[in-house]
Amino acid sequence: MRWLIFICFYIVIDIYAFQAVKTLTKNNWIHISFIVVSLIVLANFIFQFNQPNPAGGFSGGRAYAIGLVLAFMVGKIILTLLLFGEDIFRILAATYHKIFTPSSSFVMPERRKFLSQLALGIAAIPFASLLYGMYWGKYNYKVLKYSLYFEDLPDAFDGYRLTQISDIHSGSFDNKEKIEYGVDLINEQESDVVLFTGDLVNNKATEMDVWKSTFSKISAKDGVFSVLGNHDYGDYVEWESDAARLANLNDLKNVHADMGWNLLLNEHRFLGKDGQRIALVGVENWGAGGFKKKGDLDLAGKGLAAEEFKVLMSHDPSYWQEKIKSDANNYHLTLSGHTHGMQFGIEIPGWFRWSPVQYRYENWAGIYQEFGRHINVNRGFGYLAYPGRVGIWPEITVIELRKGPKPA
Repeated sequence: MRWLIFICFYIVIDIYAFQAVKTLTKNNWIHISFIVVSLIVLANFIFQFNQPNPAGGFSGGRAYAIGLVLAFMVGKIILTLLLFGEDIFRILAATYHKIFTPSSSFVMPERRKFLSQLALGIAAIPFASLLYGMYWGKYNYKVLKYSLYFEDLPDAFDGYRLTQISDIHSGSFDNKEKIEYGVDLINEQESDVVLFTGDLVNNKATEMDVWKSTFSKISAKDGVFSVLGNHDYGDYVEWESDAARLANLNDLKNVHADMGWNLLLNEHRFLGKDGQRIALVGVENWGAGGFKKKGDLDLAGKGLAAEEFKVLMSHDPSYWQEKIKSDANNYHLTLSGHTHGMQFGIEIPGWFRWSPVQYRYENWAGIYQEFGRHINVNRGFGYLAYPGRVGIWPEITVIELRKGPKPA
């Protein structure tokens, strides 16, 4: 039934889009080409989703099938809405003439060519953007740098630099050269510590087999620390047994260790410098709604005093809203990911930022502050489902901790 509804919807918007093409040209070859391409995109989508997919999720040919259908459908939906609006006008105009000029026959005004041209031009923008995002945007890494000021930061850590990455989703990758460039970019920041905030894989630990040697190159003076994200637990793929699912999770934990990463599972470590220290706290995934709720902030921070300076890693930013920002243990800075910025949106630094994901998550990208406590939501290093990014680029965050009040 779901396939039937999708196919019917696809055909309906295709028919509307075809009307614009017919208005612009009478060339039968163009008409035939439009129909053939639409059918190929639809057929490929159905074919890919009916093939065995041992890794589960949306990767490989299945991901590109999603991307192509999305690009074509978004463009055609916009085209359909514009043409439907013109059709309403045409019906109203014809009805008006029928009522007020009864001697005339009911004639539907012809579709105006310039409106079809305008509609096609507008629809081409998201269509081209989504294709761009699939082939170039997903590896358009951006290094975003922030300086955050804390009056109670230990003196020795004034100027201390953290690099945060998140949401690698290694099962989606298809270009080793680009990924190695991204890893090199991480190391070029020469931060004191590198922090990874979850979702190393889409579903299975084996996704890292071909990428483990690449990501093991990430290094920092004080080490690389990590936490788990919701995808790391393997909950989005079928397993032959619970034992197999748990074995996969254990294998993934070993991947972190094999790469030299320090995986924090509701626990904390200390980073020391010149006889002073800050606490690095890592919780397992906790997400609002139906997401995995393994995070235990009380356990992770057990034994820490409220006055100690703390940096917390929590994959899902909803935990910050739910508990972290108001916790009596005073978590100064929280680092999260998870949202990907929906991999689609518009950002004009310092002026405007929008993505559909903001209607689901209050904290979805960048720095936020409440109660004197901060959270950074990283837009993610990788991608999932739609194999691309448009406007919301893959991110490497560098945060410099500074002592004292924020300059005016």
